[in-house]
Amino acid sequence: MVNGTRENRVWKRASASLAACALAVVLAACAATPTAPVPRPAGPPMRTTQTLPQSQAGQSILPRNQQLIPRSAPGAPAPASTGLMRAALLVPLSGQSAALGQALVNAAQMALFDVADERFVLQIYDTQGTPDETARVTAKAIGEGAQIILGPVFAADAKTAGATAAASGINVVTFSTDPTIAGNNVYVMGFTVDEQVRQILSYARAQGRERFAILAPDTAYGTAVVEAFKKHAPGVDFSKIGIYTAQAGNIDQVIKQIGNFDTRKRALAVEKSKLASKTDDASKAALKSLEKADTFGDVDFDAILVPEQGARLTRTAALLPFYDIDPSKVQLLGTLLWNQPGLGREPALIGGVFPAPSPDGNRQFFARYRELYGAAPPTLASHGYDAVALAAALAHSGMARPFSAETLTAASGFAGVDGIFRFLPNGLSQRGFAIMQVTREGTAIAQPAPAAFNTATN
Repeated sequence: MVNGTRENRVWKRASASLAACALAVVLAACAATPTAPVPRPAGPPMRTTQTLPQSQAGQSILPRNQQLIPRSAPGAPAPASTGLMRAALLVPLSGQSAALGQALVNAAQMALFDVADERFVLQIYDTQGTPDETARVTAKAIGEGAQIILGPVFAADAKTAGATAAASGINVVTFSTDPTIAGNNVYVMGFTVDEQVRQILSYARAQGRERFAILAPDTAYGTAVVEAFKKHAPGVDFSKIGIYTAQAGNIDQVIKQIGNFDTRKRALAVEKSKLASKTDDASKAALKSLEKADTFGDVDFDAILVPEQGARLTRTAALLPFYDIDPSKVQLLGTLLWNQPGLGREPALIGGVFPAPSPDGNRQFFARYRELYGAAPPTLASHGYDAVALAAALAHSGMARPFSAETLTAASGFAGVDGIFRFLPNGLSQRGFAIMQVTREGTAIAQPAPAAFNTATN
């Protein structure tokens, strides 16, 4: 079935999620030489015949109604048993990112057991995390029959892989989040900043919020969020875009400016003076109610996006009410950076909302990975699972050109452990995020992840 110079093994298991069919998978690990495994800088070489423990393989973690098969595909019969469908997985298996690369390989193997049949071959290549090596192994993978490239991880590597694969008409599904590399034959699978901002602003509008502000750090990430904010909140008052230094040394001043603190403080003095000149009971009561106030009047926005994490997020959130930006009146919005435990310990963050992958499938994946491999995976590992599961399912679909641009950009999209996703003709991806809300105890689902895309519009 595969070149005799490569190690291979057929794995079989029963998969209840695919109509209880007996599935099998071949893992062909491509090596630095035709007869040797990919070299590792230390420790034992990467095994080419790894198997998941039979007692733990279990049922697919993909929900029954979320198999990674194009929903728009006709019910074509399974392809003939002759011929193999090959996908190349390009990840760093040596160098400083080797641990991340191995986690992606581990996740890929989980997907192979869950979705692939015996005709699907996954060829694994070490990019070493460098563009030069990525170009070399991309050409090698294509020369060894790969019909789609999964990976690489880093933007520069993905750009190189795309250019190398373009000459052969091969598409690349990269794990990068950099939107600038998307297009032509490169499809970005990562959680892009643009998509996060688009969805959280869309949710806020659905809740009746229309006047937006943003507080962002002067970093590459902060700049990307601000650009997405301008794109998806057209007509926003530019005075409501607050940029503070990367170390947040001037965060107090920026928040005061965003919230017109000094102007509202002067307005308080004027209002108090006006009320003090009056002797009626209503004016006296109003004056008394302002005794502990620092400002007068509300801010002129009803939602604020804070793309921060960790200590800087909690500090920023705590400063908002300190400068009279009331979280009970102004909806706090976040990005995926908020997807961390313990946010509810800061009272100002309670009630804040942010986008995140569909919790059910995502949590199942991480729990099963931990059970199988004895450690928690990096967040990116779920992309490895979904990309390989997608390729394996498309290979099984019976389509004449399962990895073509037309197939990858099906408007109905696909579904995986991170929820639904689809690729656009420009190479970017859209996601069906859930909207999570911060609570005292952790998070709760404010809006479930969608089960399907609206195919009438993008």
